[in-house]
Amino acid sequence: MTGGAKGIGAAIVRTCAAEGAIPVIVDRDAEAGKQLRTELRGNKARSDLLIIDLLTAEGCLSAVEQAVKAFGRLDVLINNAGVNDKVGLERGNPNDFVTSLNRNLVHYYSMAHYALPHLKQSRGAIVNIGSKTAVTGQGDTSGYASSKGGVMALTREWAVELLPHHIRVNTVIPAEVMTPLYRQWLDTFPDPKEKLNNILAKIPLEKRMTTAEEIAAAVVFLASPKSGHTTGQHIFVDGGYVHLDRALT
Repeated sequence: MTGGAKGIGAAIVRTCAAEGAIPVIVDRDAEAGKQLRTELRGNKARSDLLIIDLLTAEGCLSAVEQAVKAFGRLDVLINNAGVNDKVGLERGNPNDFVTSLNRNLVHYYSMAHYALPHLKQSRGAIVNIGSKTAVTGQGDTSGYASSKGGVMALTREWAVELLPHHIRVNTVIPAEVMTPLYRQWLDTFPDPKEKLNNILAKIPLEKRMTTAEEIAAAVVFLASPKSGHTTGQHIFVDGGYVHLDRALT
């Protein structure tokens, strides 16, 4: 579980643990990771924590190798780590753009590449976390939007390539989810409460944010045998934000 120490990632880790899975938290935030691991231990849940920077292929290989060494197998890869880093067409440059792709897309491939031999053995699954920015655009975030578009494309590509190995590949796509990073973004506005209220007004179902736990529930479903015939799908968990008629809001 990459990016598993905070926000959506932490919610996925908690939900996996509650279902009896053994989550391996891969994150570079040591403090947040240790806090989550302590919480899981307090709930009698097994887990592991790997403090690794995934910006290099070597880091991704190490994450996979350490997870397999600790537990002897790998059943599911959940690619989640990334950040909306605001590398835009004008606010940024080509080097920044490449860095953003490394930060938000390349490690998805690297993790899947190194996990593949183990997923073949377990007939496992890959669940990627995407973003509505790949579908709607956002402005001033070319790197992140491109990366998340790439995630959607790779989901379909891998689903086809891995059919002979019975490995399912799907993506969960959130829109507006309150996380620590989202809160930091809101706080950059002169009136964060007004900005939040403007966003909530545009969410068709119940005029509220999607919870991290609702994202996690979809991820755990796609990771489990309960979704045994679901592959190559882009699952939007967003209260209708992306696809429903704007007249509703």
